[in-house]
Amino acid sequence: MFRKLLNNELERLDTEAFKAAEKVPAAIVLDNIRSQHNIGSAFRTADAFRLEKIWLCGICAVPPTPEMHKSALGAEFSVAWEYCEETLDAVRRLKAEGWTIVSVEQAEGSTMLQDFTPEKDKKYAFVFGNEVKGVSQEVVDASDICLEIPQFGTKHSLNVSVSIGIVLWGAKLFPRIP
Repeated sequence: MFRKLLNNELERLDTEAFKAAEKVPAAIVLDNIRSQHNIGSAFRTADAFRLEKIWLCGICAVPPTPEMHKSALGAEFSVAWEYCEETLDAVRRLKAEGWTIVSVEQAEGSTMLQDFTPEKDKKYAFVFGNEVKGVSQEVVDASDICLEIPQFGTKHSLNVSVSIGIVLWGAKLFPRIP
């Protein structure tokens, strides 16, 4: 028999404890995401997986907004974020700081998600692209790895917020923090 846990039994961190807690050495880079709901979902997922940061680039809205808050549920206040006008500038800065850039895109030579194994001492910045155009080619060109989510249906893509959750869980990052 199963009993659903109550919220007070989940032992979740409050915002201040989250900010002080050790983070998974990973970040999300959003390349021109137009939907504030998708951006809010990215914040909520980054909070759930205790990521270091989100980079909001190009046409991405920045917190706080009521529309973003609907899907972020306050995670926009716990997760560190930074805005950068050009995604490529954010990627170049992250590379200069030693991050491994991983574009999530269907591309020649991409690595299927199930075949990706993170290296223990590396920090990963996962780039997710625009809902229609995907990750820009110039950002793909600047990436160290291209990850692809296998798909078997008639559609050519997944919603970006769904992709974020799949990739972050599938990338096997989580044994890296207590």
